[in-house]
Amino acid sequence: MRILSADETRQALPFRPLIGALKTAIAEYRDASIICPERLVVPTTDKHGTVLSMVACAPDIIAHKLLTIFPDNTALPTLQGQVTCLDGQDGRFLFAMDGITATERRTAAVSMLGLSCFQPPRLERVLLVGTGAQAAVHLEALNELYPGLSVSIRGRNTKRIQSLTEGPYSALRIEAERNTADHYDAVITVTSSREILFDRSASPETLVIGVGAYRPDMVEIGPGIVLESLCVVDDPVGAPHEAGDILQAGKDWSEVTALADFLEKRPVGQEPIFFKSVGCAAWDLAACRMALQSLSDTLDI
Repeated sequence: MRILSADETRQALPFRPLIGALKTAIAEYRDASIICPERLVVPTTDKHGTVLSMVACAPDIIAHKLLTIFPDNTALPTLQGQVTCLDGQDGRFLFAMDGITATERRTAAVSMLGLSCFQPPRLERVLLVGTGAQAAVHLEALNELYPGLSVSIRGRNTKRIQSLTEGPYSALRIEAERNTADHYDAVITVTSSREILFDRSASPETLVIGVGAYRPDMVEIGPGIVLESLCVVDDPVGAPHEAGDILQAGKDWSEVTALADFLEKRPVGQEPIFFKSVGCAAWDLAACRMALQSLSDTLDI
C-alpha cells in the first residue's frame, strides 16, 4: 500500500476537481448512497489526548480517517493523522494520505463550494479571521479560484499575519485588517475560538462562512448573524452536535437547511446567509476519490 507524504497529498488534491468530487459526495450522502456514521471520539487513559475515528462507505471505495489530538505536544504536532482508502468491493487497502493535509484541503474546498453556491452580488473584498494552517490553505484556494480578490486578515498574532501577507498568493491582494468597521463581501472564520470574533448586523451583501468552532463550547460568529440569517450546514447529521455558533445562538434547528439543497440552485429571496461547515468522513471519501484519480497512472489498482 502506498503512503503519500504531506506534499504528495497536496499534489493529489487540486482544488477545482476536489470541489467537483465534493459536490458528488454531498449529493450521495444526502441520498444515502454514502454511509457515514458520526465520528468516534475516545479520550486517552491519561486524558491528555484524544483519538478520532471517522468512516465512510460508498459502493466504489471506503475511507477511514484516524486522528490523534495531543495539545501538550512540543516535539510533535498537536494533530497527527492518516486517511486510508480501501476498495469498496473487496476491502483491499489501496493507499493512505497524510490526514492533516487531506483534512485541510477538503475543508477549504467545502468553503469554496459554499462561496460558489452563495456568492454575494459583489465579490471583491474578503475578510479572513484566523492565522493558522486553515487560514493558509484557504488563501491557497482563494488564490487559485478567485484571482484579483482583496483579502484582509484579522488575527492576534502579528507575525503570523505578516507571514500570510507575504506568502505565495500572488493572485491576491492581502493585507492585515486596518479597520474592523470595513465592509466585506464575504467573511471566512477559521479559528478554534471560544469568544465571538465577528458580530455585526446580518446583511445579504455579506456571506458569512464559519469553518472553526467545531465543538459546542466554541464560537466565532455572533448570535445576531446566526438568528437573522438563513443557516446552511454542510453536514445536517453532525452539525446539531458540533456547530458551536448555531448551538450557542439557540437557532431553531428546523430553520437550518443543508448545503445539498443548494448545489444546483440558489436560495430564493435576498436574506443573509450563514454557511457553517463542520466536516464529516464523507468529505474525506471525496478526497480519496480525487486522489485515486490523480494516482491512477502510478497505482496498480
